Amino acid sequence: MEYAVLLRGVNVGGVNLKMAELRELLEQRGYEGVRTVLASGNVLLDSAASASAVKDDVEAALRDRFGYPAWVHVLTIDALRAIIDAYPFERGRDGWHDYVLFVLDDDTRATLAATESDPDEGRIASGDGVIYWTVPKGDTLDSPFGKATAKAAYKPHLTNRNLNTLEKLVG
Repeated sequence: MEYAVLLRGVNVGGVNLKMAELRELLEQRGYEGVRTVLASGNVLLDSAASASAVKDDVEAALRDRFGYPAWVHVLTIDALRAIIDAYPFERGRDGWHDYVLFVLDDDTRATLAATESDPDEGRIASGDGVIYWTVPKGDTLDSPFGKATAKAAYKPHLTNRNLNTLEKLVG
């Protein structure tokens, strides 16, 4: 099975990993076809294990090797394609960012999806295990939704990716 492994908070906020070291670690763990995409914690790999088993193993390996509280999201490539295809907003608007937030916890997802926002400051919509978000460039961190997602309590539950990055992952 081909999986996309999305590491949370890598190469931002003090957690710096060299992608070559990450690839080497995962190959040592027995994963096949390990490829990193960009330098922001995106990995493609093959494994016969379930997504939950890959998640548990990769998190433990990252914690042991790099000494940080690692959280990852593991999805099949088909699941990732379906998430991308379901993006509900106009894509690629000039002056806007298009994001997908992967949220592991249902309660966290429901709380975040209920965040009120002015359409001029961005729009959000719930999806299958995700929240879709479009926001004006420059407003990502200052928007009401951006501020809501930055809470420390949510760190173990979510990571986000620009839609362009996700499209690179599925090729």
